Amino acid sequence: MKIISAKVIVTCPGRNFVTLKIMTDQGVYGIGDATMNGREKAVVAYLEDHVIPCLIGMDPRRIEDIWQYLYRGAYWRRGPVTMRAIAAVDVALWDIKAKMANMPLYQLLGGRSRDGIMVYGHANGSDIAETVDAVGQYIDLGYKAIRAQTGVPGIKDAYGVGRGKLFYEPADAALPSVTGWDTRKALNYVPKLFEKLRETYGFDHHLLHDGHHRYTPQEAANLGKMLEPYQLFWLEDVTPAENQEAFKLVRQHTVTPLAVGEIFNTIWDAKDLIQNQLIDYIRCTIVSAGGVTHLRRIADLASLYQVRTGSHGATDLSPVTMGTALHFDTWVPNFGIQEYMRHTEETDAVFPHDYHFASGELFCGEAPGHGVDIDEALAAKYPYKPAYLPVARLSDGTMWNW
Repeated sequence: MKIISAKVIVTCPGRNFVTLKIMTDQGVYGIGDATMNGREKAVVAYLEDHVIPCLIGMDPRRIEDIWQYLYRGAYWRRGPVTMRAIAAVDVALWDIKAKMANMPLYQLLGGRSRDGIMVYGHANGSDIAETVDAVGQYIDLGYKAIRAQTGVPGIKDAYGVGRGKLFYEPADAALPSVTGWDTRKALNYVPKLFEKLRETYGFDHHLLHDGHHRYTPQEAANLGKMLEPYQLFWLEDVTPAENQEAFKLVRQHTVTPLAVGEIFNTIWDAKDLIQNQLIDYIRCTIVSAGGVTHLRRIADLASLYQVRTGSHGATDLSPVTMGTALHFDTWVPNFGIQEYMRHTEETDAVFPHDYHFASGELFCGEAPGHGVDIDEALAAKYPYKPAYLPVARLSDGTMWNW
């Protein structure tokens, strides 16, 4: 069995997606997601110029060997572009192998560890009252877990407050727009949101919050401490994690569970955080962390330290990644939760899939492979459109973490 061709498909049904399709000499094909929000064409060039030519003639069943070839063989390891390209190949190969075995991907990984996948949605509002209402709408939809974000008085376009309700797309302009940030104002306001949420809905539902790398370690520890009475499921990305030791200070001062990892690319980004038990949830994704093959290693390491998975699942990941993630979530023993931002109707049409939502959970399908395909004719009707993520500046103009 050989790979005879591969191609990259770029489409923009409301936002840009990069998809790799690998064809074999036995007529079986697989697809993988290579999307990198705001930098999509960098991965397109990497795949077309440096990866696809190497794949032709290879045996697609040798998934591990091909992964090592693309990672070790390039010499220039890691990084978001390289690892997304590897992930796209890896997912497409797992899709092919599961189709050849005539079984859904989760069966090939080792079978079910659970029946359904608990997911969380995004409730946001321009102020506390609007966010409280949005959380109630998610509860009415059956969600057991909800991430709550609110606009903050005096901060321009606070993170997490987007244009949609069940979905929003932060990449919003041909050149980066500018948002604002003020840590003191956020620290004064965010705890009031969760006080009101628990007062309104009680403690039966899981609540989450995303700091989006905005706080220093000391500020993050302060926020975690203030949120302890409201028993959050987790506090996410509360401080930048390039310096993994920064989480020691946060951990020393709060028992609020901590989650991080959506921008991690390899196990090395997470190793110290996991081994030193500085986090409770690891949020690496299949598309950013080298595919199913590498994410399994991260999850296995995490399981040794009772750290659970909580994969990123925003709209910048195509249904290909979501479908694959659900098979991974169905199998992985130390599953915690799955983020679920719904795609637009146009995106769902371009990427037909067999996963579905019910009663606060997602369920992967039983079709062979990862259960997601691409309608190439429909995809061609949505050409690439430049779209950047915003940047953030403090009130004095200083660049800050978006």
